[in-house]
Amino acid sequence: MAPRSDHAAGSAAAAAAAAAAQAHGSEFDSIDPLFHVLRVLPFSFLRPPRTRLKLPSNLALPSPMTVFSLILLTYFAVVSGLVYDVIVEPPGIGSAQDPATGAVRPVVFLPGRVNGQYIIEGLSSGFMFVLGGVGIILLDLAADRNRPRSVRVSFGGAGAVAVVIAYAMAMLFIRIKIPGYLWMLYDVDSKLLAENYHFDEMAIYSIYLDSFIV
Repeated sequence: MAPRSDHAAGSAAAAAAAAAAQAHGSEFDSIDPLFHVLRVLPFSFLRPPRTRLKLPSNLALPSPMTVFSLILLTYFAVVSGLVYDVIVEPPGIGSAQDPATGAVRPVVFLPGRVNGQYIIEGLSSGFMFVLGGVGIILLDLAADRNRPRSVRVSFGGAGAVAVVIAYAMAMLFIRIKIPGYLWMLYDVDSKLLAENYHFDEMAIYSIYLDSFIV
């Protein structure tokens, strides 16, 4: 029985050595010559320091949902114009005087400016962008056939509703902010007016916007 055990131990050691050699070889197994140059050239004249730093034993990688939440929160802050709000410091909402009654009414959207916003306007737009992104994620989850049919139908319905609401509200926001945006330039009347009176379509578009800005 002893020879068999020695043979088994030798086979296990050989298998472990082969696995280690294969792993070491796969680490450098690349057809890109630049990869090998970057792996070898810096260490030909640089010596890596011998550090004895150790990570805390209780330190663990965050969960995928935690990373996703942080990325989603960062995306919301960026598309909401957080950098613009910090630099320019716009008010939360604006105000405008009603020409009919003379009363001052709140204005959520800064009219006539694509490169300017109020704080509430940016947060509302950012929320709609995030809602659309979450809807696309739900649609992707609905395509997983390993889930139950009821769950896939729920994910698909919720994702479709979220995408439709986000798109409709985003278009509504841009139409409130800039009336006639993206379609006034292609209006037939503006083209005829530009051809007959030799006006620039952008000038007509500017006059059209000025008529809506208080």
